Formats: sequence, C-alpha cells, structure tokens
Amino acid sequence: MVDNNFQTAGFLNIPVPNNIDLIKEIHKLKEEKNAIILAHYYQKAEIQDIADFTGDSLALAQWAAKTDADIIVLCGVHFMGETAKILSPEKRVFVPDLNAGCSLADSCPADEFEKFIRKHPDHVVISYVNTTAAVKTLTDVVVTSTNARQIVESFPPETKIIFGPDKNLGNYINGLTGRNMVLWDGACHVHERFSLEKIVELKKQHPDALILAHPECKSVILDAADFVGSTSDLLKFATHSESNKFIVATEWGILHEMKEKNPDKQFIPAPPNDSTCACNECAYMRLNTMEKLYNCLKYEIPEIFIDEKIIEKASKPILKMLEISEKLGL
Repeated sequence: MVDNNFQTAGFLNIPVPNNIDLIKEIHKLKEEKNAIILAHYYQKAEIQDIADFTGDSLALAQWAAKTDADIIVLCGVHFMGETAKILSPEKRVFVPDLNAGCSLADSCPADEFEKFIRKHPDHVVISYVNTTAAVKTLTDVVVTSTNARQIVESFPPETKIIFGPDKNLGNYINGLTGRNMVLWDGACHVHERFSLEKIVELKKQHPDALILAHPECKSVILDAADFVGSTSDLLKFATHSESNKFIVATEWGILHEMKEKNPDKQFIPAPPNDSTCACNECAYMRLNTMEKLYNCLKYEIPEIFIDEKIIEKASKPILKMLEISEKLGL
C-alpha cells in the first residue's frame, strides 16, 4: 500500500535502474496487467511512440469508452484521466504524474462557474472538455475543438448558450455560426502565448509555408492562419495538403506525428512571444516521462479517483457529446 501523500504528490520518486530497457519493460508490464496506454499528441515523442493509441481529446475519450483493458494509463493531463475514469468507472485509470494539470481547466473553478451559470438562467451550458469533473457536472453537453462547431449548430439558432471555459474557442465558434454565446473568460496559457509578430516574420522567411492554427489561439493568430482546426484536423490538413511546408501554431508535440505521417514535408513550430525558444510547449504535458510511465505501471500509482455521484453527473454531458458526434459522423 502506498501512502496517500505519496499518491497525491503526483510523481514517483522511486529510482529506475539505469540498466533496464524501458521500452521492453513497459510492454511487458502492459501485457501482464492487461493495460492500455493512451497518449495525447502533445506528449513527448517517446511516449507517443510507445502508446497503444495516440490522439486528441475526442479520440482519447472515445478509446477510453470502448477499451476492454483492465487498466488505462492516460499520458496527458489530469482532466483527460478524469474523463477516462468517468467513461470507464469500473476500470482503474492512472496518469503518470498527477501534477500534470491544465491552465485552461484551472481558469474555471466549479464554484465560480456555477455562480456564472446562475446569472444566465435558461441557457444551455456547453463546456469544453478541458475542464474538471466538477465543472462537467454543471454542463449539459461537453465539446472538443474537433466537434464544437457541429455540436453548437445542433441546437436551434434561438437557443441561449453559455460556452466555457475557453473564450478564444468560443469567440471563434460564435464567428463561424453567427451565434452570440455567453463566454466564460478562460484561456490556455500555451495558445495565448503565440506571437503574431514572430509568425509574420517566419512567414517572410518561408513565404511558401501555410499557417496552421488551433482555435484556442487568439483571434489575431486565427485571422492570419490559412487553416484553423483541432489538433487532429491540423494533422489531417497537413497530410492531405499539396503544400510541403507549414508553420504550426499549437503545442509543438503534434509535430512528431505530423513528421511521422509526412516525412517529406517541413513543419515549423510557431514561437511564443515571451521566450527566445522557437517552440511553444505545455509544461504540464511534459511532466509525464518514460520513467514515470514505467513506475506507474509497475507500482500502479498514481491513480485517478472520483466520487461516484460526480461520475454519474459528469458522464451525462460526455455521453451526450459522444452520441451527437456519432450521429454527425465525427
């Protein structure tokens, strides 16, 4: 039994022997324990490579809902592990480092969001998946950046809607749909940091490059982009595009999969405005490592635990999202 302080610390300080083959041992542990490894596109390359499935938030949620594994190891951030647990309450769900949080989810405390909802009665509440389980219990339907527009459009035009927590995504969807959703004032620290000035400079250096941007970016970045879409949509666009060069404005972990699928194309990470570094990365996503993944499987910690009542309430808007997505063929 591991003590609670060790569990909630969010990382395992157990040393990993230098002479072991991590890849081999992780595969061995996974088979022994009937475990599946799910990894977000923003994870380190070696974690993406060892995962059974790599995808964006919608795809990870869909896989979590249908897997027959006894153990799910979600290599991503905490809300993703919560989503997997909500969809598979009978399974054990782990995140290699519980400190892998999310600035966007943190920008929307459940108690404050509940007060916000009360100020806007008779509104349908649509929440981005990047929220805590507690916020999901206050939500009518969850969306991802892949399906947000389609799910918003599935409601009659006259429907009053609250959209949270990402104001940039909400503003983008308002512009596409002509809606006037009430927006919570939240944002992702990674996508907020992109510099239009630096992207314009990159474009001058690479005039033949197309600019790809995630809708969590500020509107000035989206206005400059040649294509706007979710992580998986950016990947699909780059794969099918006749262009051979792209400037990519999202967390640069996606470049690994882009290069894997398109080895003859060039992908340039859009730089942040507050650093000399050419890449913009999520420090939370990078907390997960191969060593922590190994220890997570070996010692079966740290585990995601959610109260049954919260699971019951939070599952409804997620299942509603999956139902609508399936109907729309997303």
